[in-house]
Amino acid sequence: MSMQTAGDIPLQITSDNSSSERRITPSWTIGQLKARLEPITGVPPLSQKLSLSVGRGQSIAIEAADEENTQLAAFPLAPYAEIKVTDMRPPGMRPNYTEVSAVTKYEMPPEEYEQKTDSVLAWKKAKKLGRFDPNAPSVEEARLAAIDAEIKNSGIEVGKRCRVGGEDEKRGTVMYVGDVDEIPGGAGKWVGIKLDEPVGRNDGSLNGKRYWGEEAETTLKHGVFVRPERVEIGDFPVLDEFDDMEEI
Repeated sequence: MSMQTAGDIPLQITSDNSSSERRITPSWTIGQLKARLEPITGVPPLSQKLSLSVGRGQSIAIEAADEENTQLAAFPLAPYAEIKVTDMRPPGMRPNYTEVSAVTKYEMPPEEYEQKTDSVLAWKKAKKLGRFDPNAPSVEEARLAAIDAEIKNSGIEVGKRCRVGGEDEKRGTVMYVGDVDEIPGGAGKWVGIKLDEPVGRNDGSLNGKRYWGEEAETTLKHGVFVRPERVEIGDFPVLDEFDDMEEI
């Protein structure tokens, strides 16, 4: 490591990937300076083009026919002037030090993270927050509670008129509100609706269990079971397909 001397000059070294203040010894040769700039800028000495800013937008090229024997004292170095290092390699050969997407990032194994005592997880455990709160409802409990709240807030009750999914052709009457075990993975309350038109999926029964109507009352499929968020309660009278016909 070279020792700084009283004659060292503080200069600003800049490149496409770096900017820092360095002390330069005027007795160094251009070749020595370039060798010292490589670990700072990442540019090999043979690919460096140096220019010295001397004020008012003017710059002087730091170059010579014999760079290994030409000292920096031959150039008008001034405290806090700027030496710009330009990479003369083709763009495809220059390392991109600012692109970090391809850099392999360390990921701590979950088992190791679980054992740490100074992590956010450890803090949550100590404070019994989130999933560590013994009084907090489970995700499933919260989902079922949300379904019940939707039924209550929407005023869904047996006997009320409704519309399904905002579609006028799916007007009908609420016939059932409750659990439907025959629907796989369908925990939570469902709304059974008898549609005015036979555009449903069943006749009020599922897998042999009847939720409304009488056996063989009709072979048409007026029935549908939907979640409460798809049900709109309101004044939805039976549509008359002849309402829009002009008098003859």
